[in-house]
Amino acid sequence: MLEAPEALLEERRRLGLDVFDEMWEGVLHMVPAPSGPHQRLALKLGAAFLPLAEARGMVISQDTGLYRPEAGVLDYRVPDLIIARTTSASDRGVEGRAELAVEIRSPGDETYAKLSFYAEVGVQELLVVDRDTYALELFVLRGATFLAALPDAEGAVLLGSVGVSLATVAGPALRLAWDGGTTEITGRI
Repeated sequence: MLEAPEALLEERRRLGLDVFDEMWEGVLHMVPAPSGPHQRLALKLGAAFLPLAEARGMVISQDTGLYRPEAGVLDYRVPDLIIARTTSASDRGVEGRAELAVEIRSPGDETYAKLSFYAEVGVQELLVVDRDTYALELFVLRGATFLAALPDAEGAVLLGSVGVSLATVAGPALRLAWDGGTTEITGRI
């Protein structure tokens, strides 16, 4: 939406719906609130990553703006989870480089359209997880572009940012393993 009526924007602010909105090079993208399964998956991943990120001196947050620093408020995206060094964290979100961004794919979303932005601002790893099947993809920044990480013989990919091996297993579920621990994230409530 190039020009949104001020009344619409005010209504979205009043209802708290604007927290998921994104600005793509000055174009407003009004993103619907994530579904319950989407939010629960993001929360469970965040809970698993939190102690690992903090042990490495990084911050983690959910539904936080990732800004192109030189663009002010005219160019940002809102990944489901983001892990960054404290030097990139600000009061409004993360400025530029992040170590890991997580996008949970839902039907009809714009996850893949965000890849070039994430690469341009220096996101080191991008984890994409399908909300319904828990299928995952890991993209690793090499130079100025993302390359898809190939899973190992057990189907796991390694998130170097937090030192976690992550695989989709029957259930569907995600199995996470790191030095000193493992956990499984399932879709069950």
